[in-house]
Amino acid sequence: MADTGAPGTVRSATPARTVPASRPAGGFEAERTIRMMGARVRLLRKQQNLTLKSLADRTGVSVSMLSMVERGLASASVGTLVSVSTALGVHMSDLFGPGDEAGRSPVTRADEQVTATTGAGGVHRIAYRDPRSGVEMTVQQYVPGGASSNLPEHSDGREVGVLISGQLTVELDGDAHVLNPGDSIAYLSSRPHRIVNRGAEPAQALWVSLEA
Repeated sequence: MADTGAPGTVRSATPARTVPASRPAGGFEAERTIRMMGARVRLLRKQQNLTLKSLADRTGVSVSMLSMVERGLASASVGTLVSVSTALGVHMSDLFGPGDEAGRSPVTRADEQVTATTGAGGVHRIAYRDPRSGVEMTVQQYVPGGASSNLPEHSDGREVGVLISGQLTVELDGDAHVLNPGDSIAYLSSRPHRIVNRGAEPAQALWVSLEA
């Protein structure tokens, strides 16, 4: 799957207090997370004896982009992270650290959860993931005009979502499905899809990804 549109950024989840992007501390934290994520992608790729060319062939992301991501020189869109994690056989959240949850608390605090921005006006917070059962749950937020990506994307598995507030349009195989609060939708991730907030208010949804 090609990396579409302007790349987004990835960062570690922070407390509810918003830190302006112009502040040095916030910029440093984002850069540190990007470097850590890149190193993790490189480690997982090496562990599977994959070359950059092999990973590029599996994902549709260029070798040059993958190389820059691994070296922490470029951020990646959520679509690219999903494609890379799928190709490596892990969840997107595993790109930010080891997936071993043995001995960990059953509670994951909000400020411990990884957050990724789509670069198209969307924010995805990984609230829960279980690599053993192939389940990942994200809280997704979209500003008016925001989207999950600039163009429809696809990956492996299945997705189920429910809208909590606002209004969202799910573009699925070229058809537009408008969701209002309480509405849910389910589809195979292999179908080209994109989530867009065409409403006048911010929208929030709960999305669950299931491995194939």
